Amino acid sequence: MFQIIQILRRSSRPVTAAEIAGELEVSQRTVYRDVADLIAQRVPVQGEAGFGYILDDAFDMPPLMLTPDEVEAAVLGAQWVASRGDPVLANAACDLIAKITSVVPDRLRPLITDPAIAARSTRPPPAPDRIDLARTREWIREGRKIEIEYLDLQGELTRRIVWPIILGFLDDTRMLATWCELRQDFRHFRADRISAATFLEDRHGMRPVTLRQRWKRDMKERHEAESPR
Repeated sequence: MFQIIQILRRSSRPVTAAEIAGELEVSQRTVYRDVADLIAQRVPVQGEAGFGYILDDAFDMPPLMLTPDEVEAAVLGAQWVASRGDPVLANAACDLIAKITSVVPDRLRPLITDPAIAARSTRPPPAPDRIDLARTREWIREGRKIEIEYLDLQGELTRRIVWPIILGFLDDTRMLATWCELRQDFRHFRADRISAATFLEDRHGMRPVTLRQRWKRDMKERHEAESPR
């Protein structure tokens, strides 16, 4: 039943009994029974057979009842961020692991202090960024504009006002996805080629989540258009 709760918590849409049964490798009859038991215990699961189940956002439970796989996933992710993220994110990754170490049961601590998994360090390290990525993430969250000077592959310098959408962390560089006011379209800029950045107080007027959804839809449409039929 705990696993059913976890499946419902991570989904943004109704999850059918068949999907739950498939992931847990049990019968749908077992799922129906366990969901009924959860509802009887006042866990706010809504839905019905054939439609799917959702978990009320107000439901709360101890967030650090971690499984060994979840601990290892956190360690691996933190290792990757520590080696590829900007300095603020790298420190945050180390702090995250320290917090998890302090609260997990003793039997799980060796998975953190002496992990059996590892993320390879980048060699050579990513190119140095010329924009404050920590502040960029803050501007993304607040829906504010950034004025950048960008040096393209041909050595041409342009000045643009962009709406930052998402930061992509690649092995050898970081990429900033934006809406570009100059081009009136989505554009991507390598952080190491941004020669100057001015963080404007102006807001672009769109909810960050809505802007990201439009960017994702545009990326999907471009990918489908470029894929061979």
